[in-house]
Amino acid sequence: MTTPDITLYGLRLSGHSHRAELFLALLGLPYRFVEAFPPTDELRRLNPLGQIPVLTDGDTVIADSNAILVYLAARYAPGGDWMPADAIGAAQVQRWLSIAAGDVRFGPARARVMAVFGTPGDRAAALALSERVLTFMDGHLAGRDFLATAHPTLADLACYAYVAHAPEGGVSLDPYPAIRAWIGRVEALPGFVAMPSSPLPTAA
Repeated sequence: MTTPDITLYGLRLSGHSHRAELFLALLGLPYRFVEAFPPTDELRRLNPLGQIPVLTDGDTVIADSNAILVYLAARYAPGGDWMPADAIGAAQVQRWLSIAAGDVRFGPARARVMAVFGTPGDRAAALALSERVLTFMDGHLAGRDFLATAHPTLADLACYAYVAHAPEGGVSLDPYPAIRAWIGRVEALPGFVAMPSSPLPTAA
């Protein structure tokens, strides 16, 4: 296989960008990171929606963080554990990709973006959804190491950043011991790269 020519357009403080960058690092793939927020003309040419992240691999263009994870797993780790081939494993991964794009995005991720970037929104609703999804997640992780299967998968990468950085949005992880243990296991994966921390909010 020839050396990949991969560029990731994103924002270092974005959990969506981080999940793609984390997977590139875990796979040991060389890549170039381009800060593209606010959206640049180059980014809009690649993704007319102007959303990050976007990955280019030679002439291939993939937008959407979860789509990037699926692409990288199929292209560079086919038959591996990151995206199980069996029906149950694949379904469980897809379930958590949907949770990452839904409850996690509109709960802890939204609370964080409001606190860190001053984005307007219904903070009470974001905090309530955060409590709901984190309580569910903590219960699910009780007695198991990873979200979808017995080993790390795309599900863990998709959910990690916004859950691990939830305190930046005023969402404490103290009530969720199983989540804190899971965060430690993800961060112990060989090749792990951290997302930069943002200043903690001064008020909840």
